[in-house]
Amino acid sequence: MYTREERMKAIELFIKYDKHPTKTVRELGYPSCKTLMDWYTSHVEEQEMGILSNPNSICPKYPIEKKQAALEHYFANGRSLSETVRALGYPSIMMLRRWCDKYRPGERKSHKCAIINTKERREEAVYRLNFETAGLEELSREYGVTPGKIRSWQKIMLGEENYITMLKVDDKLLLEEKDALLNEKKALQKEVRRLQLEVALLKGAAELIKKDPGVDPKNLNNKEKTILVDALRNEYTFKELIDSLQLACSSYYYHHNLASMPNKYEELHHHIIKLFEENGKIYGYRRIHALLVKEERLISEKVVRRIMKESKLFVYGKKNKKYNSYKGEDIPCAENLIERDFHADKPNLKWLTDITEFAIPAGKVYLSPIVDCFDGLLPSWTIGTNPNAELVNVMLDKATTTLKEGENPLVHSDRGFHYRWPGWLERMAAAGLKRSMSRKGCSPDNAACEGLFGRIKNEMFYNRQWQGVSLDDFIKILDDYLVWYNGKRIKMSLGAMSPLEYRLSLNLLT
Repeated sequence: MYTREERMKAIELFIKYDKHPTKTVRELGYPSCKTLMDWYTSHVEEQEMGILSNPNSICPKYPIEKKQAALEHYFANGRSLSETVRALGYPSIMMLRRWCDKYRPGERKSHKCAIINTKERREEAVYRLNFETAGLEELSREYGVTPGKIRSWQKIMLGEENYITMLKVDDKLLLEEKDALLNEKKALQKEVRRLQLEVALLKGAAELIKKDPGVDPKNLNNKEKTILVDALRNEYTFKELIDSLQLACSSYYYHHNLASMPNKYEELHHHIIKLFEENGKIYGYRRIHALLVKEERLISEKVVRRIMKESKLFVYGKKNKKYNSYKGEDIPCAENLIERDFHADKPNLKWLTDITEFAIPAGKVYLSPIVDCFDGLLPSWTIGTNPNAELVNVMLDKATTTLKEGENPLVHSDRGFHYRWPGWLERMAAAGLKRSMSRKGCSPDNAACEGLFGRIKNEMFYNRQWQGVSLDDFIKILDDYLVWYNGKRIKMSLGAMSPLEYRLSLNLLT
């Protein structure tokens, strides 16, 4: 049982919330909505009968003159309860209804339908719809109901299966089409809302969190996702937002509550800004921390650094230019004619060359080969202990001796000085060879030759011990490997044949 004070408290709150029982019950935790309405009705009746003696009661007792004026306005202006209350400012709709029933019974406007459709009339309407030529619109006007109401009578009386059977073919198709369109409409509305939510999240990430426009909101951290949820909760439901962001409820409430907590470093934040500006904006976090220590503030350097980063307190100074020995190109280079197209339809069409280094305990050895893009054959190579012009010139002389009449391959190299000396240029011109060079510092422009060096080192150089091996011995081992590479090492791209075997199979060697 509830005391009178508890009832009055509930009634006062009920009136304060414009007679919304759900809001009142949710705030107080009692009673039920139906019980609250009963309390309010009893309270109004007691006020009207003058039972309550409290002069400051919630519902005042109206004199008979005001009651009579309200009733006259009601019956003279269309008998509308809501319009009468709105025009006069009193009483409530419920009270005015009781005044009408009490003082002028039977005269209040009834909202009941003037036509009472009995069971016999409903059966008659269904029979006429099924077996006579009467149309649905005509019957609805005659019986004073909507067409849907007559359809519902038909469905109830005939049953689900008979109802479907009795429908005309056109009606069945229309119903099926209607259901399909409604389902499609729901699906489209759901998809539109999902897309609108995605756009809102992307805009929020760009505007609120200052992320790139193309960032995936799912890749944000939980703190940033919480900011987005709080910003969009008035437009979308909480469940839609956390499901779209893949954010756990516990993570959201943790960061939400953390953001609402007072910042314990707020005063320190302003003090650090003041120290930074007082010292000409030239103190970094270490010196600012030292000033705080002098003031006997025991704060971690990390905290000072974080606060300065959040406040964008940066010390700007002149950056030292890194040393670069590159002075430009004295000799013009050739154009990149090969443009990473290492495919050749016949031998001696495209050649690649470069120099690589082998470092062993005895010293360094350099390899300068020519690679044919047709099948990877090495027409010639030279091995030496100095990467000089003689190394590449001898290699080119050997390679040109293998050419037949009319063969003038394109020779592609990097921008090394070996391929710009007059001796190299003279030999290229004498043999009628075309020059092509990679871009500066761009090894992928000569990728096929770099790949050859990688294979050689993986197969015969790496993972082997070279202590005690002299330079002459290493040169012989490398030369033997290259002979084996040309003649016996099979390549799967050549049908499990070596370059020489592949050329023999095509009758390219005599």
